[in-house]
Amino acid sequence: MREVTIGANEAGQRFDKFLKKYLKEAGSGFLYKMLRKKNITLNGSKADGSEKLTAGDRVCFFLAEETLEKFRGAPGEVTAPDKTASNSSLRPDLQIPVIFENEHILLVNKPAGLLTQKAEAQDYSLNEWLTDYLLSRGKITADQLRTFRPSVCNRLDRNTSGLVICGKTLAGSQKMSELLRERTVHKYYRLFAAGRMELEGVTQAWLIKDEKNNQVRILSAEPKGNKAAAHIVTGCRPLTFFPEYTYAEVELFTGKSHQIRAHLAALGHPLIGDAKYGNKACNDRYRRLGIHSQMLHAFRVEFPVMDGCFADLSGKSFTAPEPEAFLRLKTQ
Repeated sequence: MREVTIGANEAGQRFDKFLKKYLKEAGSGFLYKMLRKKNITLNGSKADGSEKLTAGDRVCFFLAEETLEKFRGAPGEVTAPDKTASNSSLRPDLQIPVIFENEHILLVNKPAGLLTQKAEAQDYSLNEWLTDYLLSRGKITADQLRTFRPSVCNRLDRNTSGLVICGKTLAGSQKMSELLRERTVHKYYRLFAAGRMELEGVTQAWLIKDEKNNQVRILSAEPKGNKAAAHIVTGCRPLTFFPEYTYAEVELFTGKSHQIRAHLAALGHPLIGDAKYGNKACNDRYRRLGIHSQMLHAFRVEFPVMDGCFADLSGKSFTAPEPEAFLRLKTQ
């Protein structure tokens, strides 16, 4: 018999969902059969799998150890049994500043050039860094990774730098996802756009994504009969005017793919350095200053009033220092 005590990262989910992660190679039919026969129990009693788990719940498996290990499956690269906190693969060449950390979340300043989430199996993204960071500091164990994966809660394009919210615990991931979904956490970006951008206030448009080419189109009015079109709302405030470009702050009221880059380009002010939506001749001029990607930085997040275990975030604002390339453009 094996007994497992439900921790904070397993709590809050249905019992059958937990079992499918804990015994990932077992079929649903097998799991429900074991529940019916009381070979798997919850707090010493028969369960049907629909129960909502709470921290401290006891799950007992009246199964042979060989059966349990077979159904647990081969662990992934970072979850190997011998992959302890002391030998995690945290890359020394990848220095990612932590802006804020508590029990449930991390706020980090992602550098341009790093994926938020992997696109290919061999990619090393911010998600992998997060897991390695927590392993290296003993804040999660390899065994816990079998049933819960810490992850980023919001995404930035590869070549956009700045603040990313990461969930360390299930409660943290769920709460941050809720805030982002309900748009009660406010996100502000700093950028450099071509020309004199005198846009101030809120601008609305419609966005259509071309999945095949990973590119979007902006329309000024809702297209008829196109259910894939997304309504977007972007707030803009110019900060400083330069002879050839504008330093500005943008607030995202909707968070769609490439929204800021494509929306400003459609309004006649593409971001400097943006190879996809920008102006090639303009971008070529700034390569001499080492500008090789879009000048877009997730600068600030503001959290709503909260209580309980998120009270230390309540009403607070956090900023990520701008990258060095921004300072170069400011001094031209």
